[in-house]
Amino acid sequence: MTRRKFSREFKIEAVKLVTERGVAVAQACRDLDLAESVLRRWMREAAATPTTAFPGNGQQRAELAEIAALKKEVARLRAERDILKKAAAFFAREAT
Repeated sequence: MTRRKFSREFKIEAVKLVTERGVAVAQACRDLDLAESVLRRWMREAAATPTTAFPGNGQQRAELAEIAALKKEVARLRAERDILKKAAAFFAREAT
C-alpha cells in the first residue's frame, strides 16, 4: 500500500471542518477517508503554528531552517579554529 500525500490546502480545510464548522472528528474522518490520529495530528500542528503549519515538500519550518543554518556556521567556525590552531603551532615551532 502506498502512502497517501495531502496538499496543504486539503489539510487546512480538513482542520477547518472540525474547528470552524463544528463537524465531529470521527465524522470528518469518515467523510474524508482519514484515520482519526492523522486529523488530530493535523489539528495539533495547526494549533501550535497556524501560519507555518503543513510546510509541504522542500519547505522547512523557520526553526528547522535556523537550526540548519546554525549547524553550518558551527562547522565553518570549527574549521577556522582548527586552521588557526595549526597555524599557531607552526609559528610556535618556527620561533624556537
